[in-house]
Amino acid sequence: MRIACLGSGSRGNATLIQQDETCVLVDCGFSVRELERRLADLGLDLAMLSAVLVTHEHGDHISGVSRLARRSGIPVHATRGTARFLDDDVCVQEVKPDGVFRVGALEVTPYPVPHDASEPCQFVLRGGSACFGMLTDAGHVTPHMVRSLSRCQVLYLECNHDSEMLRTGSYPAALKERVAGRYGHLSNAQAADLLGALDRAGLHTVVAAHLSEKNNQVGLAHAALSETLARSPGGNDGATAQIHIAMQDTVLGWIDVT
Repeated sequence: MRIACLGSGSRGNATLIQQDETCVLVDCGFSVRELERRLADLGLDLAMLSAVLVTHEHGDHISGVSRLARRSGIPVHATRGTARFLDDDVCVQEVKPDGVFRVGALEVTPYPVPHDASEPCQFVLRGGSACFGMLTDAGHVTPHMVRSLSRCQVLYLECNHDSEMLRTGSYPAALKERVAGRYGHLSNAQAADLLGALDRAGLHTVVAAHLSEKNNQVGLAHAALSETLARSPGGNDGATAQIHIAMQDTVLGWIDVT
């Protein structure tokens, strides 16, 4: 298995997971034209996509999904709550949180997360012995999230904001409360605490994702995750895991999940 991030942030999100001939897109917050441009950076095109998995209905995750489905004819997988926000002519295969399903060579397990959306979920994907876990758009960490993301080799983990930058920044008070609230987004510190709570056996890569362009910095997100990994006692528990940063305007190329 391998994964690539086509872009991550408040202006659009899309992530690829490939196992053998199966290539799944998680979310499409870009126009189809922009998606094609970013796919081309990896030598891919729309015809190579097997399915789209949708996490929730916010525009930075769903805005391009209906047009992509009509253009390519590929199936869309979403919870019932999320599907209500897709165009009526889009055929959606319903996702049930914690209900395992398959897309070609990939086994997909959706799990629920606390976010201010209708029925949000995130995904853990498995192919053979490889396991990749995704988490963005969650306001706080639940025990179920910890169980779902433990023992993944690669993690895609929201580091949305630095709490102090958010507190002193230019956002209106109501928006600050929403972002920092229990149904908003994870801070660097919350992401680091989650990472510390996981069973990290076999973990070799962490991708910090969904960084706020106004309320975070790459160095702050990297430092928070690095500090947690450095506290590992050693061995095959993520202590030497690499950290990558998914950005809004550039494609983060293929990362092997083994």
